[in-house]
Amino acid sequence: QVQLVESGGGLVQAGDSLTLSCAASGRTFSSYAMGWFRQAPGKEREFVAVISRSGGMTYYADSVKGRFTISRDNAKNTVYLRMISLKPEDTAVYYCAAGPGLRTSASQYDYWGQGTQVTVSS
Repeated sequence: QVQLVESGGGLVQAGDSLTLSCAASGRTFSSYAMGWFRQAPGKEREFVAVISRSGGMTYYADSVKGRFTISRDNAKNTVYLRMISLKPEDTAVYYCAAGPGLRTSASQYDYWGQGTQVTVSS
């Protein structure tokens, strides 16, 4: 069992930056690839980014490539999502998830956090 807790969300203006954190507890954090997903009102949950167990490989959705950076610190059991040049369309609840590999489908992740709200005003 892995427990995930996101933090760092908030209300920002377009063009601002924000860093989300996801702290993990329970089973060995480094055993899991970690992903970030987001869900806007009335929309399905969508993939944002994923990082491999060691942190050596990352993959991003086209919509965030070049603006978002995923990273992890296995010593701190934490995964981060650094977001720059935020746009109103980035507004969503952001979730971190733990899974077996570099996957982009939410159904392939085993554990989820409760989410943190990010709101970007224009």
